Amino acid sequence: MTERPTAQGVASVQAAPHTPVFSPAAVVASCVGFVLIGALQALYGPAIPAFRDEFVLSPSAAGLGLSAHFVGGVGGVLLFDRLYGRIGNRQLLGSSYLLMAVGAAGFALAPNWPIGLAMALLAGLGFGGIDYGLNQLFAIGFGRRSAAMLNILNAHFGVGAILGPALIGVVGSDHYPAIFLGFALVNLPLLLCLRGVRDRAPEPADATRAESGRGLVLGRSLGSVLAMFVALYVLHVGIEAGVGGWEPTHLETVGYGAGVAATATSVYWLMMTVGRFLAAPIALRFSAQSIITVSCAGMTVCLLLASVPGLAPYAYAGVGLFIAPIFPTGLPWLNRAAPRARRAGAVVIAASMVGGVAAGPALGKAIEWSGIRAVPLLLCGISALCLAATLWLIRATRATTTH
Repeated sequence: MTERPTAQGVASVQAAPHTPVFSPAAVVASCVGFVLIGALQALYGPAIPAFRDEFVLSPSAAGLGLSAHFVGGVGGVLLFDRLYGRIGNRQLLGSSYLLMAVGAAGFALAPNWPIGLAMALLAGLGFGGIDYGLNQLFAIGFGRRSAAMLNILNAHFGVGAILGPALIGVVGSDHYPAIFLGFALVNLPLLLCLRGVRDRAPEPADATRAESGRGLVLGRSLGSVLAMFVALYVLHVGIEAGVGGWEPTHLETVGYGAGVAATATSVYWLMMTVGRFLAAPIALRFSAQSIITVSCAGMTVCLLLASVPGLAPYAYAGVGLFIAPIFPTGLPWLNRAAPRARRAGAVVIAASMVGGVAAGPALGKAIEWSGIRAVPLLLCGISALCLAATLWLIRATRATTTH
């Protein structure tokens, strides 16, 4: 990432008013694309019993399927970012859809586990390209409506994450090859809708105004601002993955049955999806800074309440609701705070994926030391750090609220 000596003031980053970045059909297709990437990420876990039986795998070896997917996802983000602006957006998105389709089909038909892992990596490469590409284009393509549109887009990821496991549950994990093949085929019609995507990357609406904003952000270096955005994204995705992974175990430890614990975890993911749909109209009226501050504060309070056994299932649902807007709402704020740091979006999205991968082992080590009952308090401490990072960013990017 190229750094400048000081953080930039805001320039509205949007496409020229006469040429929208997305046609209405392309917006719908993009939301369908996010349903698909949400489903793909969520399909690996429920299919693990079938992987283990078919390829005679240990639990850790079977879990490598999702790890390969995430490694590919990080690679896809960085590759898309490297080619962004050099190759047309349609070609980049189309290649990402094809990579995901080929990878999913190859995973379904893999004759052995090493080839399966290679195909999961390939599918993840396409996944990362779509995730970053559409987030980036939505962040700069709708002007003041970008935060609202990003919440809607990312809410569809949650829809897919709910539907994927449900589909495995209906047909059975033994039929995972057919599901992955069907998933690959559903990708292909989306290629036809790419004609509605503006092919060239939108440019900042007023580059000179961004230049004149140098030094207005309390003299903070651009590198410091980007580092704090990365910290915010890594930490909040760590909480997201931590609750999703450890909520059932914590609830069972404090006395709830396995069925109740599983249902409560499903409600957590559902509330995250609902929260993003609810945040869309809110983002039209309130600033990203305000929304993320309230989200981090609410998330911290809910995690504190989750340490009370009688309140825990409801408190975890509240965490899902409050954490929902942070990822999509932060991207337009990042683009305004650092309008010339084109790679900033790629850095924070790739970092969020790394955070999701690292959260499991890191939280596991902390739990070994403190015990399962401390899960909500550990996550509450991380959430407090998210709130502190947000307040720091508000001060450091104060020029963005007045420029």
